[in-house]
Amino acid sequence: MDITQSERSQELAGRIQRFMARHIYPNERRFYQEAERLGPWAVHPVVEELKPLAREEGLWNLFLPAHEGGLTNLEYAPLCEIMGRSHLAPEVFNCSAPDTGNMETILRYGTEAQKDRWLKPLLAGEIRSSFAMTEPDVASSDATNVASLIVRDGDDYVINGRKWYTTGATDPRCKIVIFMGQTDPNNPDRHKRQSMILVPKDAPGVRVIRSLPVLGFYGVPDRASEVIFTDVRVPASNMLLGEGRGFEIAQGRLGPGRIHHCMRLIGLSERVLERMCRRTMNRVAFGKPVAEQTVTLERIAEARIMIEQARLLTLKAAYMMDTVGNKAARQEIAMIKVIAPNMAQTIVDWAIQAFGGGGTSNDHFLAAALATTRLLRLADGPDEVHRNQIGKLELRRWLNTDPKQTGGSGDQLSPDESAAWSDGGLWPRPKNLS
Repeated sequence: MDITQSERSQELAGRIQRFMARHIYPNERRFYQEAERLGPWAVHPVVEELKPLAREEGLWNLFLPAHEGGLTNLEYAPLCEIMGRSHLAPEVFNCSAPDTGNMETILRYGTEAQKDRWLKPLLAGEIRSSFAMTEPDVASSDATNVASLIVRDGDDYVINGRKWYTTGATDPRCKIVIFMGQTDPNNPDRHKRQSMILVPKDAPGVRVIRSLPVLGFYGVPDRASEVIFTDVRVPASNMLLGEGRGFEIAQGRLGPGRIHHCMRLIGLSERVLERMCRRTMNRVAFGKPVAEQTVTLERIAEARIMIEQARLLTLKAAYMMDTVGNKAARQEIAMIKVIAPNMAQTIVDWAIQAFGGGGTSNDHFLAAALATTRLLRLADGPDEVHRNQIGKLELRRWLNTDPKQTGGSGDQLSPDESAAWSDGGLWPRPKNLS
């Protein structure tokens, strides 16, 4: 496995770092102030001012996959990590969720007409989009529970449903929603009941009824929204890929989305650890810097270990996605989706503890960081779902394997060895043991 960063990726990383230093970090306080004062229903001017600068420098749409002339997952990983150091950065580079996932969805599954109408303005950063899947009335961790309806009526589909945590719907620049609902509720294959369809946000019957805060934050890190669709009529040509193929699209969409989240979380964790180190070196308690307190040293060390572990597994997942495909890499993708948010949440919590009371405000970026990390233990599938998948894939690996070929516990054991196992020993006892 070769996870060496390419020359192209290294060059782009340097340019992004310089852009972050010149334009992103100095504008973060303004970004949070605008998000708080203008709210989630408004355009934040600082974002619109910085986007043309990023585009002029060629730091635009870097998420695009290699087969479209873009970067491989492995090349994009360190760039996404750098962007993840700031809540402001991803949208400035037109690399933020849910637009990246929606653009990839339309790029991969959309018709030429759909691409002309929606993909081109999204790639240009002229509009934004939403993804409507999660519903308040069912346990959406099981996506087969999606109960919204998409019913064919002549040359149209009629859509009814109630969605929430629909990212970006309060944004006035949002013009298109990818909606998941049932087209065939009685299909015996529950994974072929759902479809995805493009719904213009200004279509009659689409009503954004409220903005949802994420741990008290509106619009940062997410413009989560609740949206009701009542007898919304769209042309049949708005269907993505075909009826009953919603799960197929979801799997194609969520694989890259999950790894992008993990990459950004590694960048966020790096920045939080840096702030924790600088803060504790300059604060004195009980006669010495907080950094010299043993508990602080241990947490800093553990944070470094955890970040490196998460990064290496994320790079492995990216490498596998590039070389053997998303399906073959699904266990690695699931593992990083569990590891990265939990790692980041722990490090942010330690940093808040080190900062003291100030860490609970957003003066030091930590409160918004905590909201992000906790949110991402649920977004794109909760920890429990990913752990179940990891466990099932691990069991499947050994299902038809002869344990005699792997040194497993199915080897023929002597009576003494069997006794060692039954006594709770981890390994068979040596044969010469009296």
